[in-house]
Amino acid sequence: MILVGLTGWGDHDSLYRHVSSRNKLAEYAAHFPTVEVDSMFYAIQSPQIIEKWIDMTPSSFKFVVKAYQGITGHLRGENPYPTKEAMFTAFETSILAFGEKLGMILCQFPPWFTCEKQNVDYIRFLTERYKNYPMAIEFRHQSWYKPEFREKTITFLTKNNLIHGVCDEPQAGEGSIPFVPIPTKADTVLIRLHGRNLYGWNASGQPNWREVRYLYDYSIEELKSIERDVQLLSQSTKNVYILFNNNSGGHAAANAKSFMELANITYTGLADKQLDLFSE
Repeated sequence: MILVGLTGWGDHDSLYRHVSSRNKLAEYAAHFPTVEVDSMFYAIQSPQIIEKWIDMTPSSFKFVVKAYQGITGHLRGENPYPTKEAMFTAFETSILAFGEKLGMILCQFPPWFTCEKQNVDYIRFLTERYKNYPMAIEFRHQSWYKPEFREKTITFLTKNNLIHGVCDEPQAGEGSIPFVPIPTKADTVLIRLHGRNLYGWNASGQPNWREVRYLYDYSIEELKSIERDVQLLSQSTKNVYILFNNNSGGHAAANAKSFMELANITYTGLADKQLDLFSE
């Protein structure tokens, strides 16, 4: 099955003409069967908040939970948790609250997380720590896919039953990875589409650089090419998750809808669309 979704549900204005902010997830779930919970990257959410999310989505809905920044090595400054053990435990407590709606944990590592033994060992540690949950690994440093390491990287992910985080992004030096549509887990692969803004990808020194980085509108031809790769993956993998992350200019939702049309995808079991009594 191909599950199309977006990264987060709060910023896709084209989906919410008459919906209050507290009901956006319910409306989002009327359009897509999955979503990335990127808010977990910035702060581990309480089970009470997650239970509200669970109640707002249909039974078949899946959450891709982005691992907390302290776990993946992005955190700068003091860790708000007294110990690393407390941090790992808090994250697992939140993961438990998703229950059967957990699609996977996404560990997106930073550009300075290079292909070296200590980092391979850390992934092993996380794999053992969260062995009861499906986990995807996304790299941001090109060293993992250099000719001398690419096959070993794929084999390592496969042997450890880890989901390959396949990325479509600008080829902008060592801080970006190539598009490698190879599944490493028989039942699941994850594709995240970050856009192809070559200039913006390396604009981290500029104000609002995050907005610049993901400012991109995929063309129909580009979506057709991606759709062909996704169809090939779906022939050998049970579930193909594809998440659009190019929302700086509000393009993600429209691109996702266009992709669904190209792939002739329709879903059953989505949430009912929210109605507004005063809509025209």
